[in-house]
Amino acid sequence: MSYRIIHYINQFYAGIGGEEKADVTPEIREGVVGPGMALKAALGTDAEIVATVVCGDSYFASNMEKASAEILDMMKKYKPDAVVAGPAFNAGRYGTACGALCEAVVKQLGIPAVSGMYPENPGVEMYKKSFYIVETPDSAAGMRKAVPAMAGLVLKLLKGEHIGTPAEEGYIERGVRKNKFYDKLAAERAVDMFTAKLKGEPFVTEYPMPVFDRVAPNPAVKDMKNAVIALVTSGGICPKGNPDHIEASSASKFGEYDITGVMDLTSDGYCTAHGGYDATYADQDADRVLPVDVLRDMEKAGVFKKLHNKFYTTVGNGTAVASSKRFAEEIARRLIADGVTAVILTST
Repeated sequence: MSYRIIHYINQFYAGIGGEEKADVTPEIREGVVGPGMALKAALGTDAEIVATVVCGDSYFASNMEKASAEILDMMKKYKPDAVVAGPAFNAGRYGTACGALCEAVVKQLGIPAVSGMYPENPGVEMYKKSFYIVETPDSAAGMRKAVPAMAGLVLKLLKGEHIGTPAEEGYIERGVRKNKFYDKLAAERAVDMFTAKLKGEPFVTEYPMPVFDRVAPNPAVKDMKNAVIALVTSGGICPKGNPDHIEASSASKFGEYDITGVMDLTSDGYCTAHGGYDATYADQDADRVLPVDVLRDMEKAGVFKKLHNKFYTTVGNGTAVASSKRFAEEIARRLIADGVTAVILTST
């Protein structure tokens, strides 16, 4: 039996274009497109890709429920046995789209779905409990490794075969616990692991602990009277119309905007690009998220020397940790070059 697979990819992998085409609406094409060729080879004779769905990352991120419904309707006439999405690697919006679609496929169509993502992709945290996500490297350079693992896992699901542990199958830990019976008691197994550790021998813990990134706080500003203060926000505040097209979710960029002579962020000139909270009050008065008005009063009162003439903004909603670190490094480099003393970082 040859299983029927539908493959989901974004506008970039479909060859339509990059960020400038990220708002293209969903379409379905018969057969294989782009990275589907590698997936087809990995599936072999056990399954065929009957159709490929293409959707722009920004369109899906801004219309998640609508896009999912549109795509499911497109898929139904092809009567798929399973759906494979991506791999999305560390592309946040792409990963979120793959996750939302696969969750909808599992819940509404009742068929298996598999995707592939880098562990820090926001789609992992949002959707890992809903379906299997194969762990991939952070870029498309890992395509050769990711696609065979995805193909192998979806074929196992289709054939009803036993799915092993994340380490055995290559998928990301889902946070789903299953009972397992051992010949040895837990105390004996713990002692075995401990003695192996003491001897420098390899062992695998049965309960891996999470690793948290810890950042030591900087010391307080010593001389506030002569300080230059800058504003940075993950609340999405930007000039009206969002001129740099910062995404409402899973941001791929940040914006730099000049506020020389600006005393107040009025609704005529500023808004928020953020899609993760009710924007009503931020759009009415952007100072509620980015307090330029209050800082101007403090600047005038001599609390500090100067408010920096530029502010930096992005959207934290679903944005990958790796992307956030990259934004922070570049923003910090610019602020240091401009002689900024300290930063006030605001959220939503």
